[in-house]
Amino acid sequence: MTELKATRDAYGEALVEIGKNNNDVVVLDADLSASTKTAKFREHFPDRFFNVGVAEQNLINIAAGLSTCGKTVFASSFALFVTGRPWEQIRNTVAYSNLNVKIVASHGGISVGADGSSHQSLEDIAIMRVIPNMRVIVPCDANESRNAVLAAAATPGPFYIRLGREKVPMITGSGNKFKVGKAEVLRDGKDVTVIACGIMVDAALRAADILKKDGVEASVIDMHTIKPIDTETIMKYAGKTGCVVTAEEHSIIGGLGAAVCEFLSENHPVPVYRIGTRDCFGQSGEPASLLKKYNMTPENICEGVKKAIKMKK
Repeated sequence: MTELKATRDAYGEALVEIGKNNNDVVVLDADLSASTKTAKFREHFPDRFFNVGVAEQNLINIAAGLSTCGKTVFASSFALFVTGRPWEQIRNTVAYSNLNVKIVASHGGISVGADGSSHQSLEDIAIMRVIPNMRVIVPCDANESRNAVLAAAATPGPFYIRLGREKVPMITGSGNKFKVGKAEVLRDGKDVTVIACGIMVDAALRAADILKKDGVEASVIDMHTIKPIDTETIMKYAGKTGCVVTAEEHSIIGGLGAAVCEFLSENHPVPVYRIGTRDCFGQSGEPASLLKKYNMTPENICEGVKKAIKMKK
């Protein structure tokens, strides 16, 4: 049976691991530490943890100030709140000065579930990706989340790492090498390239299994880093298969699909079909039901593949 673990749980564990090795690591939260799992860091290092309350703009400004004193700062809340409310502070204070602040958000995407549209962030990748100096990472599982957090801690400058609420299958191994800006090719096929991030990587792998029964060989790429995106791998596989499907738990406007289309349209135009929400808000419901309603299942990816291959012909 495949092990299930939430990416936010891996974040909390990684913070403790980093904190033990680096006394300059400081963690801030906006009164959601039990949900973001930064409470694990607080238990081990209470003198290096600060709960700023429900004040996300202050969260980012304090993080920025601490970073100017030589600290490596992790600032967390839910994805909707930590990107939307303090966007100006992220842009003008953190990113403009290229400060060493890591914004790690939990509860990204439609799979937040019953909390509904007010908590389901479907725009955060887009509004973080557009900010200069900001790196954007969306891990597919707990192992990749740990590695992404460790990489962010070791790399100077701003990061946005988007995590989820639900437990998800372990896809990558604990020993997998993680490099910011370098995608992982999980399947190698000749007919279509499926590029996915976050929970949609598992959906893409399931879709590839379905497609294989129909004689369609799909390459599956885990594009964990949305910015800087791995243009070399995109170019290689777009050239190899002649068509692309992107899959993300985010709006198709401004996210992974948009990033792939932007690059390919200028460098190697091929048919691209995007899986994601389509200019709409979410709603309350069970995660699996919502993914089905918004056409983000393995079966929907298969349908997208058929459309992309048809466009290729």
